Amino acid sequence: MDFEFDQKTEVLRATLLDFMESHVYPAEPVFHEQRSQLADPWAWDTVPVLAALRAEARRRGLWNLFHPGAEGAGLTNLQYAVMAEISGRSIHLAPPAMNCAAPDTGNMEVLSLVGTDAQKERWLEPLLSGEIRSAFAMTEPAVASSDATNIETSIVRDGDSYVLNGRKWWITGAMNPNAKIFIVMGKTDPSADRHRQQSLILVERDTPGFEIHRCLTVMGYDDREHGGHAELSFTDVRVPATNLLGGEGDGFGIAQARLGPGRIHHCMRSIGIAERAIEMMCARAEQRVAFGRPLADQGVIRTWIAESRVELEQLRLLVLKTAWLMDTVGNKGAHTEIQAIKIATPKVVQGILDRAIQLHGAGGLSQDFPLANMYAGIRTLRFADGPDEVHINALAKSELRRQAGKREGLA
Repeated sequence: MDFEFDQKTEVLRATLLDFMESHVYPAEPVFHEQRSQLADPWAWDTVPVLAALRAEARRRGLWNLFHPGAEGAGLTNLQYAVMAEISGRSIHLAPPAMNCAAPDTGNMEVLSLVGTDAQKERWLEPLLSGEIRSAFAMTEPAVASSDATNIETSIVRDGDSYVLNGRKWWITGAMNPNAKIFIVMGKTDPSADRHRQQSLILVERDTPGFEIHRCLTVMGYDDREHGGHAELSFTDVRVPATNLLGGEGDGFGIAQARLGPGRIHHCMRSIGIAERAIEMMCARAEQRVAFGRPLADQGVIRTWIAESRVELEQLRLLVLKTAWLMDTVGNKGAHTEIQAIKIATPKVVQGILDRAIQLHGAGGLSQDFPLANMYAGIRTLRFADGPDEVHINALAKSELRRQAGKREGLA
């Protein structure tokens, strides 16, 4: 693996770093102030400062960086990893400013891969242009959704339509009124093989029978910067059969294909969160004095800073290796590494944030610093896109098979 960035990455990296310093960081307090004045607090992507940032990102060629096709920057996973890390330093503002925020990125990738021409024209194009937002509705309150084959929402064919019935929760982005289209996972054939029972279908927000009930908080945060996490239901919701993504029974496979890039994107941005936390730790340690000397001179503080740096550098190398493997051998070939970074990243970054909060004292728990909010978001990642235990179990099974194969080869 070559550790040197290519010329395209260097140019974009410099452009993005300048964009962050000159526009994004100064806009953070403005964004929060403008958002607090909205009549609808969930319509956060309508604030003027975000519109200005999006215009500037477009002008600088920083739009749709995640998308490898003609509609995006044409970056590889390795190239995008560098950009996603930088944007993660302002996790609530930089990704949406560049139209690179979850869950829209994964939904756009799905529509690009399996959407029909009509579906792309109606929903993908406005998503790529930033006119609308979207959501991915899979998780359900009544079943253990870490096993996606448990999903119970029914999708029943009725003539030229499908009829949906079911309940979902933790649907990120759904509270945002600009989330106009939902990709919904449900069962079209409960009698089929367990991995062929599920299908994905597109449901528009204003479809009769579709109802959003409430926002679920994360450790007290409503996450309105992400459009919240909603509980919603479908009661005899009728949509055209042409809204089906792929074919009946393709839902599980498409969802897994969507989650691979989504997992690494989360990890890339999380490294940026940890990097900013270390910067804040060092600044705070230099500024504060306890027991007659700066915190930076205290041995325990230096240990925290050193351990955080070592852990983050190890994590960054693993994420970059994973991105490189996805580019060179494909997502399937990089499956083990994708699982590894999904296991490692939230735990490592959570630990770094915990030290940063402790170093900031009681202020670290408050709204005066972004650390507590960052911590809540990172803790969520230990559930999002599959809980730790699922990935640990799968990775261990894979390693056991690999080692058994080695022993057989030696024998």
